[in-house]
Amino acid sequence: MTLEMLIGLFGGLGLFVFGMHMMSDGLKTVAGTKMKKLLEVLTNNKIKAILVGTVVTMIVQSSSTTTVMVVGFVNAALMTLTQAAGVILGANIGTTVTAQLIAFNVTELAPIFIGIGAMMALFSTKKKNKDLGSIILGFGILFYGIAAMSTAMKPLRESEEFIYLLSTYGTNPLLGVLIGTLITAVIQSSSASIGLLQALALSGVFVSIGGTGAIQICLPILIGTNIGTCVTALLSCIGTSTAAKKAAFIHLFVNIFGAVWVMILLTIMNNLVAVNPVYEFIVTISGSLINGGGDMVPNVARQIAMAHTLFNVANTIVLLPIIGYFVSFLDRVYPEKEEDKGLQLDDRLFNNPSIALGQVVRETNRLAKMSFKNFRVACESIMDGNEKLVEKVVKREERIDEFQQGIVEYSVKLSNENMSEEENERLAFILKGSHDLERIGDHAMNIGELAEMRATNKIVFSDIANQEVLNLISLTTNTLRDMVELMETEETDLCYKILDEEEEIDEMTEKLKDDHIRRLNEGICNPYAGVIFLDLLTNIERVGDHASNIAHGILGLKLHQGLISQREFDSETKVEHA
Repeated sequence: MTLEMLIGLFGGLGLFVFGMHMMSDGLKTVAGTKMKKLLEVLTNNKIKAILVGTVVTMIVQSSSTTTVMVVGFVNAALMTLTQAAGVILGANIGTTVTAQLIAFNVTELAPIFIGIGAMMALFSTKKKNKDLGSIILGFGILFYGIAAMSTAMKPLRESEEFIYLLSTYGTNPLLGVLIGTLITAVIQSSSASIGLLQALALSGVFVSIGGTGAIQICLPILIGTNIGTCVTALLSCIGTSTAAKKAAFIHLFVNIFGAVWVMILLTIMNNLVAVNPVYEFIVTISGSLINGGGDMVPNVARQIAMAHTLFNVANTIVLLPIIGYFVSFLDRVYPEKEEDKGLQLDDRLFNNPSIALGQVVRETNRLAKMSFKNFRVACESIMDGNEKLVEKVVKREERIDEFQQGIVEYSVKLSNENMSEEENERLAFILKGSHDLERIGDHAMNIGELAEMRATNKIVFSDIANQEVLNLISLTTNTLRDMVELMETEETDLCYKILDEEEEIDEMTEKLKDDHIRRLNEGICNPYAGVIFLDLLTNIERVGDHASNIAHGILGLKLHQGLISQREFDSETKVEHA
């Protein structure tokens, strides 16, 4: 290869990978919500999981990306290993779509796609049109990259030395598998490796190799690319949970198992018959095309695409009955440790911002439940004088702080991803809402400290004060219970209910303070007990304020979605509490 050819090949490959990523990013933005829904309806049904894996990979245009996402899903407890296995099988089928598109060889139309896509991406005012422009632009750049690689490699069709090497060593199946594995491991994309192989075919290199010779050379390389693409998933599972590592091993098993049984079958058939019927079938269904010289030649680029699709479909059919046994084997060899699950957010989910956002929402809901539980335990500790419960409050408060910090850091990183306006509004709500939930935890901690002070100093509330506080705690507990439910259901009526309850909490707190001051003046209450009593009332009332802020934020989302009017929003909400 000359330096000029290498530069052309390198530049063409760069354009191909860049175009594929641009098209993939645009598709993920446009179809992100649909992908999220697909994953939500995913069940343990293997067929559904395979279909989901196929469709998602068709959208992201990369089985490596899908598998990395799967590792992230398993690590974030969004997906079981059984589901992951089905999605991985489907991903291998979905990734063959890129090769099928390349085989159409619409490189002459690439400049038109680039022109239209660039105009839409640069000059459209609507975000949806800009994203569509990015998809079209990426599509054009992808094919322009294929054309550049094909043009760079055209001199090879005149090289007798290169043709001799292909004919002599190209038919060695083990060598082909090794080449495909190494190239894909370096490029980190099986689609790019196969695109490179198809560009070689489009350059006309295989024209002089007649019959089934071309596909006999290419098929082992294709199989090797499936093994090479596992490197990405294996790297992505470093530092993850045991379940996530097992998902990466499933990917490796699926592709190595497929390579072994297919290569054994092809070798046996090569030795039994003069012309391998598998190769002959692929050549027949791939048809022919007219080359630059006007001659009818076999369509090797289509042969590569068809071989890639058939291999992955056949491997899926063979593995479908046995993949569950391999999952069970992994579970026995690498059992999950019974440990308290921490914050389940994974940067790998950034491959699909909509799904990453959905996981942030789930973790924020977990934070709400923890804050609610800590408030209940803290109130129980001060009313029962149980100092042991305070230790639980302290430990859970540390966990709440850790969760809130993790959610904020993850959300800030997620905000840099390409998301819709509605998704950005929800992310802004999460950032504010997680602060309110953390403050509820702080007030629970304050109540716990008051409980210690009361127990240490043997402070006793009067019967009247005791009953009044219990009533306030009951009302605030109900408000927090409604808040937790609201964060899961986002029902408008619950928002209004919480806002009404918060007003009732404020009114009750003011009345209790007035009653307490009256008792102090009458000498009924201990002044030191009065200090703890007033601090307790203040902390409980502030908890209601933060629950109100959450309801206010949900109504804000409803307003932006057009589900309530500005008048409704203004009449039912008030200024957020500091």
